[in-house]
Amino acid sequence: MRHFATESGKSKGQFYTPAEVSRIMAKVIGVGSAKSATQTIHDPTCGSGSLLLKAHDEAKASTRLDLAIYGQEKDVATTALSKMNMILHDCITAEIAPGGSSTLANPYFHDAKTGALKTFDFLVANPPFSTKAWSSGFQPEHDEFKRFTFGIPPAKNGDYAFLLHVLACLKSTGKGAIILPHGVLFRGGAEAIIRREIVRRGYIKGVIGLPANLFYGTGIPACIVVLDKEHAQARKGVFMIDASKGFIKDGNKNRLRAQDLHRIVDSFTNQVAIEKCSRMVPLAEISDSKNDYNLNLPRYIDSSEPEDLQDIDGHLRGGIPDRDIDALDRYWQVIPAVRPLLFESAGRPGYSRLKLPADKMKAAIFGHEEFAAFTSSVTALFAKWRKTHAPRLSGIKPGDRPRILIETLAEDLLDTFGKARLLDAYDVYQHLMDYWAETMQDDVYMIVSDGWKDAAKPRLIVETKEKKSKEKPDFKVGKQKFKADLIPATLLIARYFAKEQAAIDGLEVSLATLEQQLDEQNEEQGGEGGLLEEVVEGEGEKRKIAAKDITARLKEIGHHPDYTDERKALEDYAALLDRHSDVKGRLKSAQDELETKVAAKYGKLTEAEIKTLVVDDKWLVTLAASVQSELDRVSQTLTGRIKTLAERYATPLPKLTDEVAILAARVDEHLKKMGARWN
Repeated sequence: MRHFATESGKSKGQFYTPAEVSRIMAKVIGVGSAKSATQTIHDPTCGSGSLLLKAHDEAKASTRLDLAIYGQEKDVATTALSKMNMILHDCITAEIAPGGSSTLANPYFHDAKTGALKTFDFLVANPPFSTKAWSSGFQPEHDEFKRFTFGIPPAKNGDYAFLLHVLACLKSTGKGAIILPHGVLFRGGAEAIIRREIVRRGYIKGVIGLPANLFYGTGIPACIVVLDKEHAQARKGVFMIDASKGFIKDGNKNRLRAQDLHRIVDSFTNQVAIEKCSRMVPLAEISDSKNDYNLNLPRYIDSSEPEDLQDIDGHLRGGIPDRDIDALDRYWQVIPAVRPLLFESAGRPGYSRLKLPADKMKAAIFGHEEFAAFTSSVTALFAKWRKTHAPRLSGIKPGDRPRILIETLAEDLLDTFGKARLLDAYDVYQHLMDYWAETMQDDVYMIVSDGWKDAAKPRLIVETKEKKSKEKPDFKVGKQKFKADLIPATLLIARYFAKEQAAIDGLEVSLATLEQQLDEQNEEQGGEGGLLEEVVEGEGEKRKIAAKDITARLKEIGHHPDYTDERKALEDYAALLDRHSDVKGRLKSAQDELETKVAAKYGKLTEAEIKTLVVDDKWLVTLAASVQSELDRVSQTLTGRIKTLAERYATPLPKLTDEVAILAARVDEHLKKMGARWN
């Protein structure tokens, strides 16, 4: 579900919030740590209600608490959609204000006794960006709820109007997160005054900069401003995260991956400083004369990529600068003996050269005992994780909660590979989350719904004369086609019918070889003047030779001595066709026999066998391959960088100059021979 912000009532203020951003907001305000079912969640620009639902689900998943939901939305139709979504998501007690009134001009929720704004424990908001009509229907300078005591936002930009409203709606211990354009962090004028007052009072706990082109409906980058009134006066800094580089392209938009979301939440929750990504910025630094309460992230976090410097002396005299080799220190700390294996002195201080040809490097690295030890250590980590969770996977039963399962698996995988050197634990985590989304999630839901045995039963692919299914069947029984979703036939065959499959593979190779020989004979002798010209039908790629035509031609030429060569060519081709027909028939027979065995085996599988096929042969084998791909990437990254450096400084300038002079002299000589005059 996507959040549809319609508070502005204008199309350019409309955009959808990705679910990943909603989850980040829910997590960074600590909804998962709610302590009582009496606590409340509010969204003053709730749209269709997805932010509210994500926050509510986060609390329920972590604490099983069913927090009270409150939302307000200006657009009448979207308000109705929000109410429907609450019902569909079993949040029937959620209170969504009637549509038609602006949150800023007419906030719906009030304290029953005092008439003041109702305050909430948690608040999430995705208001329209930079709306110009924010003050329509009321006078901010005479606001009865005193929301603008820190200053009145610009008349044609309501970003800070919504932020101040969020602050006013938070309890003294309340926590909120609001999505706003980056301009709120650095714009001057009235907004600078408001920003200074909010920062000075410690209300801003953190700022998270998001990638550009992330939201549906706008391509500009946005940020999440995290507000926290609890202990605000004691707050000594603002935790800043520049997450603008962590995303994946998805069509014409950018998208946060599971690892990007987790990295942001981990960094914020644990206040972890990460180079070029996050740090706690002291209030003293924010308020100094240089920054003057400007919160623009590049002032405090340099997320730019380091420049790949060119070495002039290396280009002039050859040799790889040692400083570039030293920059690969994270590798040399793990495989120190590999460096002297790859490099030797270039004959002068500060420069080295490759000892091995470039195409031999990868094999040398993979074959070294230190790299083998590193590989073994990573494999051992996966084996440990596998040993821990294989029983959990085999123990899945009807009624289990898949979301709890994947969170347990993923968190422990992340923790386990946090100990791995050279590998990024979040990359390994992403492999699991991708596989979960693509395959494993559907498998688990089938098992918790139907049980292992019923989930493993192949389903009939239903087809009619009018509509043929595009699904590729796993096997056929007569004319009926079957698809095995939980246990693909390839897994069943690999474990129980490997010998039969090997025989089929051999026949397929033989058939391919015979088809190649037939094509070669057709190509060589089927053209004009060829020995098989008389029996060829069609032209070009459609050219073919039929057995009946060969038989007819052989009968026609008989044993006349003038056609000896043609007769032999025809007989050889006929023999190939006979062998091709024989192998093709045996292949079809073997395939039919295997499909019959496979169909019978599905019906005889025990629950223990099903679990082995799914857990060991399908899930864990796939994840093990993903870990191996990360190990391969370590070697590829290292060898790729070394090759780049070696090629960059392979030919020094004097040698290049000499080569240019030689080539120029050759060109001059050729031009002279051609009678050209140019100097």
